Order: sequence, then C-alpha cells, then structure tokens
Amino acid sequence: MTEAQFLTGHFLIAMPGMGDPNFHQTVTYICEHSSDGAMGLVINRPMNLKLGEIFAQMSLEKPTENVSGQEVLQGGPVHPDRGFVLHDPSDDTWDSTLEVSSDIRVTTSRDILTAMATGEGPSRSVVVLGYAGWSGGQLENEMVANAWLSVPATTGIIFDIPYDDRWQAAAKLIGIDLNSLSIEAGHA
Repeated sequence: MTEAQFLTGHFLIAMPGMGDPNFHQTVTYICEHSSDGAMGLVINRPMNLKLGEIFAQMSLEKPTENVSGQEVLQGGPVHPDRGFVLHDPSDDTWDSTLEVSSDIRVTTSRDILTAMATGEGPSRSVVVLGYAGWSGGQLENEMVANAWLSVPATTGIIFDIPYDDRWQAAAKLIGIDLNSLSIEAGHA
C-alpha cells in the first residue's frame, strides 16, 4: 500500500456479517494506519459509564455537570483500561496529543481530563476506554475479506450523531443502506 492508500482519518464500518462480537455494527475511527499496522477507536459503543465516574476515580474535584454526564465509550478490546479523548483542535496544548487530521486530535494524557472536569477542555470531545489494533497487513486482509467498508471520517458523526445512529450514518456517507446488504461475502 502506498501512504495515500492507508486509512488514517477514515471510518471503518463493520459489515453486517461481521463475526467478531467486539465489532458487530461498529464504526471505528482510524487514528493511525501504516505498513506496521493500524489503531482505531470505536465511536458507537456506550459503556453504561459516565465521565463523572472517571473523574471520581481520578479524584478530580468539582467537575461541571454537563461534562460529568457524558457517556464513556468502549473503544475496542485492546487495553480496555487505557483512556483516549477524541476531540476537536483547540488552542490548548496537551501533554500527549496525536493530530490525526486537521479536524480531529487524540489525546491520552491526564491533563485533558483535568481541564474537561472544570469546563476548560475542548469544545467537542468523545472519551473512550480501550482501542482496536491490527498488526501489519491484518486490516488490509480484513478489507479484502469484506469485513469492513471504509469512508473518510466526518466530525458530525463523531460528535453530533446519536451513538445508535452512527453505524448507518457512516455508511450513508457513501450511499449505502446497511440493512439492504447481504451478510454473505462474495468475490467476482
């Protein structure tokens, strides 16, 4: 694959026949993809865990109410105790941030959560625990096996669309109704 063919900044949309329960009907935002492998965050799996509970576990004082009620998402099966914040660009500089695209950053340092607790974090964010990872060539093989659709990501789906609607909304970006697809893969 050439660098232009890598999927950094894209959504992976699980095909209806996805056999892995970790990814059934998921949308995964790809944060990094190279010949060495890929890393992404599932953006449509709420964990029944509120951000306020994370703040309490971290002993962050006086979190604002609107941020405390934010859902935490299950980002994938790898290191489910590791936190990531997907967010819009801001003027603040966090200790550990990856610029995925001009519109999206991923931060893994505690300082962003401290700022979020006091209402001083990014204006739009999604907090996830865990991530999805692929070794070199693994994701490409899964793409050939029709496990995933890919489409350039949009911030609207990451930040604005309700979690339950993100799978269908991501597929509609390329004009596909996932309900009309067969679960059987085929190659001509």
